[in-house]
Amino acid sequence: MTAEHVRLDEARQGIAPWKKWGPYLSERQWGTVREDYSESGDAWNYFNHDQARSRAYRWGEDGLAGICDDQQLLCFAVSLWNGHDSILKERMFGLTNGEGNHGEDVKEYYFYLDSTPTHSCMKYLYKYPQAAYPYDDLVATNRRRSRQELEYEAIDTGIFDEDRYFDVFVEYVKAAPEDILIQITAFNRGPDPAALHVLPTLWFRNVWSWGEEVARPSLRQAWAGRAGAVIAASHGELGSWRLYCEGDVALLFTENETNSERLYGTANRTPYVKDGIDRHIVHGEAAAVNPQMRGTKAAAHYAVEIGAGQSHVLRLRLVRDTPERETSAEEGCSTAFGGYAETMTARRNEADEFYAAVIPASLDADAANVMRQALAGMMWSKQFYYYDVDKWLTERGSDPFDPARRSPRNDHWHHMFNADIVSMPDKWEYPWYAAWDLAFHVLALTLVDEDFGKQQLDLMLRERYLHPSGQLPAYEWNFGDVNPPVHAWATIFAYRLDQHRHGHGDLAWLERSFHKLLMNFTWWVNRKDRTGNNVFEGGFLGLDNIGVFDRSAPLPTGGYLEQADGTAWMALFCQNMLEISVQLALHNPAYVDMCVKFVSHFLWIASSMLRTGEGCGMWDEEDGFFYDVLRLPDGRAERLKVRSMVGLLPLCAVTSFEGALVDRYPDAFEDLKPFFAARPEIMASIHDMTSLGVGNRRLASILNESNLRRVLSKMLDENEFLSPYGIRSLSRYHADHPYIYRAGGQEYRVSYLPAESDTGMFGGNSNWRGPIWMPVNGLIIRALLQYFSYYGNTFKVECPTGSGHDMTLYEVAAEITRRLTSLFVRGSDGRRPVHGGNRKFQEDPHWRDYVLFYEYFHGDNGAGLGASHQTGWTGIISRAMHLFATTTPEEFLHAGRAAAFKDH
Repeated sequence: MTAEHVRLDEARQGIAPWKKWGPYLSERQWGTVREDYSESGDAWNYFNHDQARSRAYRWGEDGLAGICDDQQLLCFAVSLWNGHDSILKERMFGLTNGEGNHGEDVKEYYFYLDSTPTHSCMKYLYKYPQAAYPYDDLVATNRRRSRQELEYEAIDTGIFDEDRYFDVFVEYVKAAPEDILIQITAFNRGPDPAALHVLPTLWFRNVWSWGEEVARPSLRQAWAGRAGAVIAASHGELGSWRLYCEGDVALLFTENETNSERLYGTANRTPYVKDGIDRHIVHGEAAAVNPQMRGTKAAAHYAVEIGAGQSHVLRLRLVRDTPERETSAEEGCSTAFGGYAETMTARRNEADEFYAAVIPASLDADAANVMRQALAGMMWSKQFYYYDVDKWLTERGSDPFDPARRSPRNDHWHHMFNADIVSMPDKWEYPWYAAWDLAFHVLALTLVDEDFGKQQLDLMLRERYLHPSGQLPAYEWNFGDVNPPVHAWATIFAYRLDQHRHGHGDLAWLERSFHKLLMNFTWWVNRKDRTGNNVFEGGFLGLDNIGVFDRSAPLPTGGYLEQADGTAWMALFCQNMLEISVQLALHNPAYVDMCVKFVSHFLWIASSMLRTGEGCGMWDEEDGFFYDVLRLPDGRAERLKVRSMVGLLPLCAVTSFEGALVDRYPDAFEDLKPFFAARPEIMASIHDMTSLGVGNRRLASILNESNLRRVLSKMLDENEFLSPYGIRSLSRYHADHPYIYRAGGQEYRVSYLPAESDTGMFGGNSNWRGPIWMPVNGLIIRALLQYFSYYGNTFKVECPTGSGHDMTLYEVAAEITRRLTSLFVRGSDGRRPVHGGNRKFQEDPHWRDYVLFYEYFHGDNGAGLGASHQTGWTGIISRAMHLFATTTPEEFLHAGRAAAFKDH
């Protein structure tokens, strides 16, 4: 057991609060729904980047390379100034949804380089230009560009030419749970000496300005001398803390209060406001900071000159001030940096030992670096998320008991109270949780911290998240939107991982989760199955612009859409609930009836997708593929023949089952025999669940062997779905054969778009019409392994289609994983496809080995697209890399899915 594993165990048992502090600070609080109190609901413009330096946040904080406690009471981050910018660099800059030609987009370069799960050792890199940051140019040029053009990035402005920038590395190391060493190392990569102002900043989240009786915390200068300076922090709940700053450094103090005079032309409540340090440093306003050296926001001001190719190191230490540490500030400062280097080295070595136990030794150094950065990104993407919806709605004037009330956003979610550490999709572009993203996050999170993974799943099912109706919250822009129901899948995954690692699963947790998931299942059946025929509409379902029409809006034709993916998601939901029921039934026979229920429900859903004699179904026998079905008001129906991920998802609705339940309760499924006998057409079109496969396993699958082969032939065709870098979201067939539908005098077209979207649908910042998306590729890999554990080595398909090269389904899954991995690792030419045509990223030794885990990837060349730090679900590449480095096909056939949970 490594030192980090010991810390994880101590945190689990409550022995030591190793997770109390972490990277829980957002990278963007401005422009969020929580901060939006406008009538129009225009969150981006109600609270913008320009206001952020002067305006106190209501519901959270943000910063550069920051940390905070797990209730975000006290925050620390790094601020920078190059002597030329018009503002301090206190937070990341990016375009709003309306400014970017492809939606919102961060315009900075930063990298999550390392983090252990207890955050005992963390490393972050920010690249800061030496010339004035091109804020106006980025906004103006992107606004001029059309949706058919590439985005205009910071590197395109020339700001990084001649390497005139600083690499600012920020490291955090914990000597103890509440004793944090902070080291900031700035490298001048340019050809000339350059000045840099570094301002490590400590501040309290403003909880006192919102009409509540809350004691105001305080920061003050405790001591300052040539050897260093000390900021003392006092908070009624958090206690007393000290920030020791090494060296002869000036301390600056102000208040985390809104500058109403600048923003609104009204008097300030205090002469010292949030942007006081910015005004003091950048504009030379001496009176903007408090000469009494106290406030609620403070910074240590280091002004350094760094030679060409040289570096400068700053050292600080944030420590809880306990009675056992009763020393004067001066004495504390004199001892704070003793043994500092040794502690830094020890924690770095322990981080290496921890990841050596996680990352398979068979991976080469480059692949291991990719996997470690992916997992570091998962750890850095944790955020304190605070949203009391009832209070927020009340402050906006919404009374749930007033029948005449207006209906603002999230009006039906008054019960929600969120104040937790949550795994974010991307802490700048999507600094709010999304329920279905979170389920995918668990695959990667549990590689390093199974407790945190389970806790994330548990959060979404708590009464203060889950709607009383049973609906899971989608995301803050509209909690009532509908995302794919993958929570049960992640739940049984986490349980089985527990089983394998500890010899037994957390049955109480599984049972508690099951009852909440049953509420969610019932909500889906009651709300999304329009006619009770087990065909689901779903609505938005997370796949944005994949359909012919905007699937969250009324259809231009009238009628409704039967969605192949919505129905496939529900088939998988059934299977997952069946898996959970089986585990519970093995310990409690009362759950046997639930097993029967979910088998029956799955069969009905599967048969509804494949019905052939009852009009127009989703399965097209001629094409051998699934399509959405448009049901028109006059009773007519037609398939919308778009070859997309929608038609591949039914392939993913598959689960293999060991025989344990039937062995324990041989008569459990007797009641289903009359069902099978009375409906031979159902059994003819779907896979026969009574048929035994390898290892006497049974298979729940929408596709029988014949139909499975037909769908796989399209999926593995390089002229259709199979890209050199994974499975595309839309077939390349539509590059030359766009799908066109005409209605109401308008033309609706779906073409193959391998890069960004060319429309504004769903904000225009994502695209499911061609690019490669990691989460659905992950589901496809899972499905192939489920089929393989049933069919074994005798089932082979051509891969790629038409190549004459036959593979087992395990080999196909491994091949798709190899292609996905090749997005990030250096190829034989030394280039990483994820970096696209960016020469700086591809060739510069100070850029080329830093990996970004984008939201999605170009369907033909693999370049990263969309949100640049969506490690959240793209980070699941780490799980796929781990899986095929630690298993063999023989192990899968022998042990079944248990083989997927090996640590080594």
